[in-house]
Amino acid sequence: MNKTGIDEIKVQGRRVLVRVDFNVPMDDKQTITDDTRIRAALPTINYLVENRAKVILTSHLGRPKGKRNSKYSLAPVAVRLSELLGQEVQIAKDCVGKEVKAQIQTLKDSQVLLLENVRFYEEEEKNNPDFAKKLADLAEIYVNDAFGTAHRAHASTEGVAKYIPAYAGFLMKKEVDIMGKALENPARPFIAIIGGAKVSDKIAVIENLLKKVDILIIGGGMANTFLKAQGYEMGKSLVEDDKVALALEMLKMAQTAGVSLLLPSDVVVAKEFSANAPSRTIDITRLEADDLVLDIGPESAEKFAKEVLAAQTVIWNGPMGVFEMEAFARGTEKIAQAMAQCQGITIVGGGDSVAAVEKMGVAAKLTHISTGGGASLEFLEGKVLPGVAALKDK
Repeated sequence: MNKTGIDEIKVQGRRVLVRVDFNVPMDDKQTITDDTRIRAALPTINYLVENRAKVILTSHLGRPKGKRNSKYSLAPVAVRLSELLGQEVQIAKDCVGKEVKAQIQTLKDSQVLLLENVRFYEEEEKNNPDFAKKLADLAEIYVNDAFGTAHRAHASTEGVAKYIPAYAGFLMKKEVDIMGKALENPARPFIAIIGGAKVSDKIAVIENLLKKVDILIIGGGMANTFLKAQGYEMGKSLVEDDKVALALEMLKMAQTAGVSLLLPSDVVVAKEFSANAPSRTIDITRLEADDLVLDIGPESAEKFAKEVLAAQTVIWNGPMGVFEMEAFARGTEKIAQAMAQCQGITIVGGGDSVAAVEKMGVAAKLTHISTGGGASLEFLEGKVLPGVAALKDK
């Protein structure tokens, strides 16, 4: 899956339309509360500026449902981006149309224009060909640097690539290269750690990974369903009863594939789902009828961490427990520390695990943190992402 990057084409003096992911969180006063996604796009934007392209950025923000709504304007993003780039970023009043075209005509080399929210048009999410063509008409080259939206076939992520040459930005290329290599040709041992609340959210991910990994570690709420499948009493814990048979099937699949599937042997439990609830650590065989499993226990965390430290490739998606509550964060913390110390390739994908490694201050020590929650999950499922497929291969 080797895509042509922007550093392999001539961009000087050319109008380049870049799909970025500026879907950032804002408070009631439209102040950006986390600019991670804006900063993630800086390498691509800076490269285009330094190489004297005329840079036109397009993104969505929130869910305006195809209607113009000032609450979802990208104007605050233009202000923040101006600060980060050290040059003025103009904001367009619209994302298509005569006025926008006229504004682009006045752009000089190395200048940056941010188009208004592309989801102000319902044609965007419908991948309407006429709308995609209007976007394409603004530029000579299209660059997709928004991996987080690559799993959606929208006008600005896939449709536009039918009309002008389409290439990968640096962030997109890094996502596809690192995650692609991990799944197609990993250094071994290759371990996947899957956590989070529900098995149903990650059935396809587990099935795909069972064909590729040497060891699969399952923690978080979803481990309860697997443990119940093995015959353990799970008390009041979150269990998807309608997925117990499927969990049993997956345990058999792992055995057949020669994959070592590891589940917690001890757990941290409480009688209620509360940060202040008294907790205790017990063996998985000793749950009482009113116990709630809220984290993996220290023995399991130690065992999982040991496997991570010995791995050459690790993919982690989903926390080991209710890490937002201090009493039930140890398992997730232990995995995060092991990931930071692992000498192999370490990849984190999915919102909660990303939040966990950032909270624990180890993000900088990992090989790669995926910016796309839904997109990275679909990538791990082995699906073709429309926004990636639309880009030129080498």
